Amino acid sequence: MSATEKAVLDAVPTGLFLGGEWVASSTGATFEVRDPATGDVLTSVADASPEDGVRALDAAAAAQDEWAATAPRVRAEILRKAFDLVQERKEELALLMTLEMGKPLAEARGEVAYGGEFLRWFSEEAVRISGRYGLNPEGTGRMVVSQRPVGPSYLITPWNFPLAMATRKIAPALAAGCTVVVKPAALTPLTTLAMVGILEEAGVPAGVVNVITTTSSRGVTEPLLADPRLKKLSFTGSTEVGQGLIRQAADRVLRVSMELGGNAPFVVFEDADLDKAVEGALMAKFRNIGQACTAANRFIVHKDVADEFAAKVTERVTAMRIGRGTEDGVTIGPLIDDRAVESSLALVADAVDRGATVTTGGAAIDGPGSFLAPTVLTDVKAGSEILREEIFGPVLAIATFEAEDEAVALANATDYGLVSYVFTEDLARGHRMIDRLDTGMMGLNAGVVSNAAAPFGGVKLSGLGREGGLEGIHEYLSTKYTLIPVS
Repeated sequence: MSATEKAVLDAVPTGLFLGGEWVASSTGATFEVRDPATGDVLTSVADASPEDGVRALDAAAAAQDEWAATAPRVRAEILRKAFDLVQERKEELALLMTLEMGKPLAEARGEVAYGGEFLRWFSEEAVRISGRYGLNPEGTGRMVVSQRPVGPSYLITPWNFPLAMATRKIAPALAAGCTVVVKPAALTPLTTLAMVGILEEAGVPAGVVNVITTTSSRGVTEPLLADPRLKKLSFTGSTEVGQGLIRQAADRVLRVSMELGGNAPFVVFEDADLDKAVEGALMAKFRNIGQACTAANRFIVHKDVADEFAAKVTERVTAMRIGRGTEDGVTIGPLIDDRAVESSLALVADAVDRGATVTTGGAAIDGPGSFLAPTVLTDVKAGSEILREEIFGPVLAIATFEAEDEAVALANATDYGLVSYVFTEDLARGHRMIDRLDTGMMGLNAGVVSNAAAPFGGVKLSGLGREGGLEGIHEYLSTKYTLIPVS
């Protein structure tokens, strides 16, 4: 470990943040955080108990009324200051992310820029929460429609984008006037801890933001969902876990937003600009080492251009440099752990057994760390598991089609509906695909769609609600209607 890496790690708080104070777990327990590129222990952090989770909610509930009454401009200025601090410390935050998650440093810098934008965007939205006022149709009264903060919110974030997933939830909640309890993933808690430290420095009052790190997610979460003081749950993660959380939240009719799994189709028509499509494919598939819910999962390519597309993609993927994300020129870092490597290889093996061809990669890389060679599969047959399951790894699987209706049917043949990608130079066809593909987001001749100013979310088993955009703050607001009779 270099001196710079050690200095960055030493600066990260490792306790729980409850009521404005960094404290140890009530049991004194800790757990280790490891570098997936080497397997080495980076540091240890507090392992919260269920009692600690309740203490976090105690603090959030106690601070709620005062934070809700805080002027929107004050809330906005705090978020804006946090944005500025993130920009000042972008190199430290990027390195921290690379150390605990493994993504290449260049991509980590991109996440800092992207994640920081949610702080800036919602600082601006905090002062634009609107309502309406007007005469009712009968002329008997004035209608006042106002927005109020939902209240204390529980935010569960995943391991794959540890900064952006935190800011994407924390920023709109604070902008709306809600206090929060944040539970980052145990695999990558350090970036969130550093981010909460920045929020504290930016002036967030005690109790408004609380963070609990734990290896007992269910044990900590269940009592919070049952507590009547909690008003909102926001979760990003697997569909299976999200479904379980929705069931638990149903008993109290708890307001929820869910950003769940994906199985994104990437459709390339015969008239596509293939160079543009290849660039889009590399971004949509290999960004974050394929470990993104927005990652393209099924490449559905017209048979007339499939061979050329596969050849171009294979050439580019073969040239990718694999290694620890801190090394210069690395484009593919490690997967999060060995189980992720095994899962991806099982999907590759199933596809090959059914007749697919590996044109590059297809194997784990020996040595320390959880590395998988970036892989391209061609001639993937219908019925292959890789076409049904989310890969979450650097594996690009190509199937073919002949007609537009067939492409639409293949793209929609999934229970998921987060994002889709379409490459065509036919504008009319592009508009048809916008209407016909069952996804909450779509990239038309674009391989990356995420933006803080845009609503992020899906349909079907990909989730409920939206994050980002004008819509994002409304996940943390409730609508109140008041009638004032005309005298």
